[in-house]
Amino acid sequence: MPDKPSVLFVCVHNAGRSQMAAAYLAHLSGGAVEVRSAGSAPADAVNPAAVEAMAEEGIDISAETPKVLTDEAVEQSDVVVTMGCGDSCPIYPGKRYEDWELDDPAGKGVASVRPIRDDIRRRVVALLESLGMRPVGA
Repeated sequence: MPDKPSVLFVCVHNAGRSQMAAAYLAHLSGGAVEVRSAGSAPADAVNPAAVEAMAEEGIDISAETPKVLTDEAVEQSDVVVTMGCGDSCPIYPGKRYEDWELDDPAGKGVASVRPIRDDIRRRVVALLESLGMRPVGA
């Protein structure tokens, strides 16, 4: 693995789970991990409830935009995490793949998104530790 590992979070719409996971990883790694997120059918905007839930954690994702999943994004990543949404992802040898089964926050209010956010945070901390890193401020 290179000096700075790269992680890609994949979800169909790249509007909720993958955006929250990417924001947590960027925040908790203190910039020590290259973070990407993408979706096979990106939404027009990030889920407002996800934006609000992350703002409660002091993390602003309001300027993020859903991005389309490309082969290049997968190829350039050391770890690819799919978010339990049945998304198909190009498979490349030598990559580490994880699938996180998470409820979809689409159409839910912030109260329903908080437990999903908290589950994502726990998983991101475990991912960082598996990469041999200590979460910043955790």
